[in-house]
Amino acid sequence: MTQMILRIADLTTLDVDAIVNAANPALLGGGGVDGAIHRAAGPGLLRACRALPEVEPGMRCPTGEARVTPGFDLRARWVVHAVGPIWRGGHANEARLLAACYRNSMLAAAQAGARSVAFPAISCGVYGYPYAQAAHVALAALRACVGDVVARVLLCPRTHEGAAHYRVAAAALDVALVED
Repeated sequence: MTQMILRIADLTTLDVDAIVNAANPALLGGGGVDGAIHRAAGPGLLRACRALPEVEPGMRCPTGEARVTPGFDLRARWVVHAVGPIWRGGHANEARLLAACYRNSMLAAAQAGARSVAFPAISCGVYGYPYAQAAHVALAALRACVGDVVARVLLCPRTHEGAAHYRVAAAALDVALVED
């Protein structure tokens, strides 16, 4: 049984098997969580991302999908790069694409052998996804795909306000969420 844990934390400092990077389609670093992970992992992460094949010019990972690289200088062994949707008002399949991000990240982490995975609030930063809605989508998607392979899933908002959105979503979905 997978344990779902809510922890206000900096992903780059966590001692877990895999952290999920809220990446852009090029996988070449950026701002927010993506930039912080690239800085903390060191230059090896950028080299590994550049080595991933492009599926079309300038795109190594389409929205909703995930790719795995080593964690390099991070405590985490792997980085799962997931590209979330840009919020366009909720009528451009954003919820379906965000749910796919979480499912594909879990699948990629499990295939890499991860027993513990930490997630940021994918798409809630510069991509503008409303936090309350994103938390609901994330928990519903994770609840549907957790199993015996990944033992611990950490949801790691950066703020108390972000954590509150996860608590509300967990209560609405009847998801057991341990606070850490």
